[in-house]
Amino acid sequence: MKWQSLLLIFISTLSLSAAMATDETPLVVLEEYKFIPQEITIKRGQTVRWENHEKRQYHSVWFEALGEEEPADYLFPDDTYERTFKQTGSFPYRCGPHPKMTGTVHVVD
Repeated sequence: MKWQSLLLIFISTLSLSAAMATDETPLVVLEEYKFIPQEITIKRGQTVRWENHEKRQYHSVWFEALGEEEPADYLFPDDTYERTFKQTGSFPYRCGPHPKMTGTVHVVD
């Protein structure tokens, strides 16, 4: 009976670890006029979160190559933006006010 209890605890721990791993949202930090990391690879259906860690500077996350308009809402310090990717492919983006700030989200199955 003791080994069954240990097995149950072990399985519960594995299930909890797996749930925690899948709930983790990939993060891109905006800092020092950079997207960190500049490239990120995620699975289809995942959501990426961008966080502005600058002290005073605002930025945007603009998927211009997709034909989207530049976002009207900038990310000021401590602001966040999230986007869910439902298709596979590579999705380049940039900061509207700072065109040299670029990044890419790679989405795989």
